[in-house]
Amino acid sequence: MFSKHSLLAGGLAAIALLLPMTSQAQDSETYRQEKVTGNLVAPARRDFSETLMKQLKLPAGFEVNVFAKDLDNARMMAVAPDGTIYLSRQKQNDVLALKDTDKDGRADQMRKVASNLEQVHGVALHQNRLYLAAPTKVWVAEVQAGGTLATPKLLISDLPDGGQHRGRNIAIGPDQKLYVAVGSTCNACDEANKESATVLRFNLDGTNRQTYAKGLRHTIGFGWHPVTGDLWGMDMGTDWRGDDIPPEELNRITEGSNYGWPYCFANRQIDPYVPGGPEGMPVEQYCAATVPPVLTYQAHNAPIGKVFYNAAQFPAEYRGDAFVALRGSWNRSPASGYKVVRVRFEKGQPVGFEDFLSGFLLEGGKAHFGRLAGVAVAGDGALLVSDDSNGVIYRVSYKVPTKSAGKNVGVTLR
Repeated sequence: MFSKHSLLAGGLAAIALLLPMTSQAQDSETYRQEKVTGNLVAPARRDFSETLMKQLKLPAGFEVNVFAKDLDNARMMAVAPDGTIYLSRQKQNDVLALKDTDKDGRADQMRKVASNLEQVHGVALHQNRLYLAAPTKVWVAEVQAGGTLATPKLLISDLPDGGQHRGRNIAIGPDQKLYVAVGSTCNACDEANKESATVLRFNLDGTNRQTYAKGLRHTIGFGWHPVTGDLWGMDMGTDWRGDDIPPEELNRITEGSNYGWPYCFANRQIDPYVPGGPEGMPVEQYCAATVPPVLTYQAHNAPIGKVFYNAAQFPAEYRGDAFVALRGSWNRSPASGYKVVRVRFEKGQPVGFEDFLSGFLLEGGKAHFGRLAGVAVAGDGALLVSDDSNGVIYRVSYKVPTKSAGKNVGVTLR
């Protein structure tokens, strides 16, 4: 009905859609038409500048500097034991290696270490090998002396087609297995390929393929808690359900579980705009058997990267917490996201979200100078945050706060 570009080009608009809606008071096979209003708010991009950086906000005691810039489509990152940062660039089909050799908090070495990997996105390091994920492929490359890579070898060639959500992410679990998050091909549909909207698990050589969990629309950011070993992931909710529905979800992802998409969201709430249930099952019965999220977050914020903090530079209360990059909304008014949030954990369980690095939205939400994608913990314990719109990697570090510092203040620049 609409192309992505025609939807976003208008900046701010309201569109009323006619979609099939299941009447929960009737049989699940009976439908009626309901009007859905969705807001298109695409904040305009502003070029990065040191002046704009001054409006960024962090908790007291933290400061931010530019680790690297002019990187174009900077997406996901992995950190090697020697401090090398491997960065995927989805639009450039390549991987960069960046390093801060003089320890001043800025990359002074940068080289391209892999190329011609179409839409490469996910990156994971394990036992001196770099695993790389694209929409339908996974490669592995040996890390060589100096941080260069041997020629990547194709490990998996037949992941489901990318469709609407092409950004695969990849990680190695505590069980020494390879996990690949496969997003849905659509906004809301009954997928033809049952491996879409899942987390898949493989042996490290690509064999023993299994669907670990399903009903996950687009869980790019996922990882294991450093103490409990539980797998947690942030899932993106369906678009065109209004400004505040459905929420983004923080899920504890367990083997064999179903998290409900596309038929239900939040606490097993039925999506009224998806007709029926799978294979004729009543949708009420289907949703009752799904796993609800542990926490939810404001709709349409587009969580991308997620990392647990297990280093020593930040104050002790941050250890075991997670950081999530919110790329930002285009389907709600006012615009939201465009920041990094902290997920507080207590005794291994998440208890809430709070802003950590914010201030990228400008002009009352009509513009931005950063759409955040990847997060990673550097070797020195600083937090690295990639911006794929202006091609910047920000570095957040901790210093002793002054007595006058408030809870959430304009940051010190370096």
